Amino acid sequence: MKDELRHYLQRGREALLWKLDGLSEYDIRRPMTPTGTNLLGLVKHVAMVEGGYLGATFGRPLPDMLPGHGPDDGLNADMWATAEQSRDFIVAFYQRVWAHSDETIATLALDTPGTVPWWPDNSSVTLHRILIHVIAETDRHAGHADIVRELLDGAAGLRPDNDNLATGDPAWWQTYTKSLQDTADTFRTPPA
Repeated sequence: MKDELRHYLQRGREALLWKLDGLSEYDIRRPMTPTGTNLLGLVKHVAMVEGGYLGATFGRPLPDMLPGHGPDDGLNADMWATAEQSRDFIVAFYQRVWAHSDETIATLALDTPGTVPWWPDNSSVTLHRILIHVIAETDRHAGHADIVRELLDGAAGLRPDNDNLATGDPAWWQTYTKSLQDTADTFRTPPA
């Protein structure tokens, strides 16, 4: 079971990083939503989340954790990369987190207890519960990254070897999208 959980975690990690491929430093930092969601910020956030849950929760804090969750770091500091934090820097940090997390997964049993100090009730958890939590968190943000990437340049899909999308050509997608808009328009409230 542990190998299966780690497999799904790794798939989410790789899907998230794939969304950076081929984009400029500018585009991976651009805020694409009213709340500032950007691709490099998503990677940084997921790295910090994973590093905390699969590190400090089990008494194995990552030695070089980035600032971003401390009281002096500023609100949302983990959701964007500073000018000094390049793509290569953030990706290398994320990969160090992977190695640290993978060591936690390999050396601890799934029923190993841990404590999440930042949860309001300081919840007692197990490695199994935290692995599921981190997989869900990673996949959730990989989905955000998929949408942000599509907004940037139209690229979409699950993985380079399997985009998991319908096989329509650009004309098919245009017709499909128009039919969705036409359906939505039937529910539009007329102006008062």
